[in-house]
Amino acid sequence: MPLNKMGWFLRLVHPDRRELSLTGARTLAGQLREAVERRQALAVSRVGRSHVCPFDLHALVPVPTTILRLGPDHPDALAWLWQHWGTTDCLRHVVASEPGGNETQAGSAQEGHILRLRFWSADWTPWQALERIRAEWPLLRFDVRPEYGTS
Repeated sequence: MPLNKMGWFLRLVHPDRRELSLTGARTLAGQLREAVERRQALAVSRVGRSHVCPFDLHALVPVPTTILRLGPDHPDALAWLWQHWGTTDCLRHVVASEPGGNETQAGSAQEGHILRLRFWSADWTPWQALERIRAEWPLLRFDVRPEYGTS
């Protein structure tokens, strides 16, 4: 039976106050590997189908299946992500909101709707992804303002 998150946590940080034998360490390593493989397979299966993230780079600039199957730490996968997204991981903590009533944009009524997105990016702002999105949807406008040292 697969362990849940708390089960893994407890097993790793508090292994019954005993030393782990070589056989036990190999068994635990195998269980961790299998858990990571299951999680990776689940993530790959959800690409293009999940609408959980309001600014999903996978949906906008899809990662080829051959690259996804390499896993998140493979050098070729990281190189692809850097080249095509400008960051080596998906965006985290994405929050979408419309500007408040006291915020105005000059000409916004003529230009259309405004959507504000906040997110955390692993390495850098996803410039390469934004460039591709901009090329595919030329009417979209981006005003990117990186915030360093804030959460």
